[in-house]
Amino acid sequence: MKEKFTICIFTENQVGLLHRLTTIFTRRHINIESLTTSEAELDGVHRFTISVECEEEQVEKLSKQLSKQVGTLEADYYREEETVWQEIALFKVSTNAFFNGTQLEEIIRSHRTRILEIEPNYVVLEQTGYKEDTQTLFEKLKPFGILEFVRSGRVSISKTNVPFKKEKETILKKEKH
Repeated sequence: MKEKFTICIFTENQVGLLHRLTTIFTRRHINIESLTTSEAELDGVHRFTISVECEEEQVEKLSKQLSKQVGTLEADYYREEETVWQEIALFKVSTNAFFNGTQLEEIIRSHRTRILEIEPNYVVLEQTGYKEDTQTLFEKLKPFGILEFVRSGRVSISKTNVPFKKEKETILKKEKH
């Protein structure tokens, strides 16, 4: 049975590593729903957060294969309930949309949306949450004219364990000496 999983891959920062990792997904016919990369909490370590929908047996094999790649420190997968996660969405709407009553303002307030920038021709709004939340806001803003829209991939933190704890302890001991 297909489920949603979040895969967290901790890597060194190497040119071409993303290509090698995504090739593994392609060979296994697993579609990447979202992908986010960033620096991790340790110097020189990067984190890939990838969401997929597949069977657990597939994601387990995938995670093991990702772990074996040169430059990969660790790869783990998590079910939805094992992570805390969010996405961010940015909306650019025309400044003129705010001059037609208070309806747009009410939508922004009811969705706990932040105003990031106000310019003469446009306003940039930000909302964090789940994809369903940002999609609902998108639908409500559509009649006002969305000039631009972008949604990030998932960012997540595991509830169940600390990634590569042993490696962290070893690195921290080396830094002290």
